[in-house]
Amino acid sequence: MTEFRKIALPTGVTLNVALAGAEDAPPVILLHGFPESHRTWRDMVPLLADRFRLVMPDQRGFGGSDAPADVADYRADKVIADLFALADALGIGNFMLVGHDWGGAIAWGAAIKADPRIERLAIINAPHPVIFQKSLIADTAQRTASQYMNRFRDPGFETFVAGMGIPAYFDRTFQARIPAGAISAEEREGYIGEWSRPGTLTGMLNWYRASPIIVPEPEADAAMPAWVDAPFPKIHIPTCVIWGMDDTALLPLQLDGLDAFVDDLTIVKLPGVGHFAPWLAPGPVAEALGAFLSA
Repeated sequence: MTEFRKIALPTGVTLNVALAGAEDAPPVILLHGFPESHRTWRDMVPLLADRFRLVMPDQRGFGGSDAPADVADYRADKVIADLFALADALGIGNFMLVGHDWGGAIAWGAAIKADPRIERLAIINAPHPVIFQKSLIADTAQRTASQYMNRFRDPGFETFVAGMGIPAYFDRTFQARIPAGAISAEEREGYIGEWSRPGTLTGMLNWYRASPIIVPEPEADAAMPAWVDAPFPKIHIPTCVIWGMDDTALLPLQLDGLDAFVDDLTIVKLPGVGHFAPWLAPGPVAEALGAFLSA
């Protein structure tokens, strides 16, 4: 059974948080990505809640959580602060961390800070920042695939969506890109309801606007940012990266060279699975997570 709580954090936001599993089980915090919410994990809860205490927040700007208006409120350091403040609010000391998409970006960032409270890290279709930025400069296919980030950063994007209507936008840009039947009518209405809350669409888009990642235009000459080739902190905790290999937004080349940034790395490849692996393939993802988090 999943429980929901509204939890006010000292970081200035109140998060809507889904909780499942025994309170004395090993805690796992799961961070969703764009354009989702705690719903990312809906089919995995029954597969993992018998072994773990699952903490599944709607991150700031998403779902039923607060959506601050300023772009600066979506910088990675602010969201990472939410993560640890949430653990504190729930009385959680050490925990294991799982992230998908933008949630994976935050999970990478939190692990890079080497906070000893994070015991294990699992990433699902979310690139390491150095590899991602390098690929956006050097790899034509990844640069082309990531042009949607520039569209989301356009200050007029909300007006474009408003003109179309959120239900039509959902069907055209989200549901049209996934296998038929992957989202039920009930889930569709749930997502549309979340996206329609005042300020939420802007909050979701502000994650892209706040990111320092550079996405050059397809034919532009672009220099490699200096930080990409500078020394970068290595992750020392056990890390599992699960990748849906049919992801057309974040290409599998994001796996190349990961061992240079992670000491203890396991990679699980899921052939025939797209970007939204947690609900396109909940069984294989939960199996991989369960084995890794229980080790």
